[in-house]
Amino acid sequence: MRDLEGYGRNPPDPRWPNGARLALNFVINHEEGGEESIPDGDPRSENALTEGSTAPVKGRDLAAESMFQYGSRVGFWRLHRLFTERALPCTVFAVARALERTPQCVAAIREAGWDVAGHGLRWEMHIGLEEAAERQRIAEATAIITREIGAPPLGWYTRYAPSENTRRLLAEAGYLYDSDAYDDELPYWRSVAGRPHLVLPYNLAHNDVRFQRAALTTGAEFFRYIKGAVQLMLSEPGGRMLSVGLHNRIMGHPGRAAGLARLLDWVATQPEVWVCRRGDIARHWVAHHSP
Repeated sequence: MRDLEGYGRNPPDPRWPNGARLALNFVINHEEGGEESIPDGDPRSENALTEGSTAPVKGRDLAAESMFQYGSRVGFWRLHRLFTERALPCTVFAVARALERTPQCVAAIREAGWDVAGHGLRWEMHIGLEEAAERQRIAEATAIITREIGAPPLGWYTRYAPSENTRRLLAEAGYLYDSDAYDDELPYWRSVAGRPHLVLPYNLAHNDVRFQRAALTTGAEFFRYIKGAVQLMLSEPGGRMLSVGLHNRIMGHPGRAAGLARLLDWVATQPEVWVCRRGDIARHWVAHHSP
């Protein structure tokens, strides 16, 4: 049954650490190498979230492939520098196959202490998958991420969109939380298969996919847009959580990354903003807001 009211007019005080009023979580989507491609036996080349590659291409699309490769070859490292030079944490939504194919990126993620949430065995939607097939994909992805990162992922986010079974299968697999929801600005609990399960909502509004839809065109626009969101949320009563989604092959381009650099520098001057990993939010909610 759908819940159209949630916390309503009385959301809980999240009691973020050190008196912060906003938990700000930057998410880097690491997907390159996990997308559809002819060399992997797929019927087509993936062209979603590429630089205007919209024409239907029959057969192998080398241009689209190279745009994905830019993400892991260049974009990841630019984002990695921006965060590590400022000692700011972030979360990686990792496609398992992408981790397998980018061992240097894996090493950098581990060294930085970023947390990793599952983002699929491959970069694919789960809607329409048979339950047994989806269960197997989740199990394989979890095993690969655990092996590559050295710890099992606490959370999961499906490429839009999940199936009606996804949340239950994740709970059965031992996941603490999922982010397959866009319906709130605070975590909340759901009963799944008779047990409490945590949901950390995500969003696509404060996300670099807006560059691909021409809603944002420059790094300066991105800076002003996210800064405005943070300022508004800090002006409101209570506390909130804000997720900012980044992609290696989108935000990793210099004209856009320049805006991210300005944003990170500005955020560091805001004492009421807690820049954190997604796992930090989940653990805090478990400790202070039990189901």
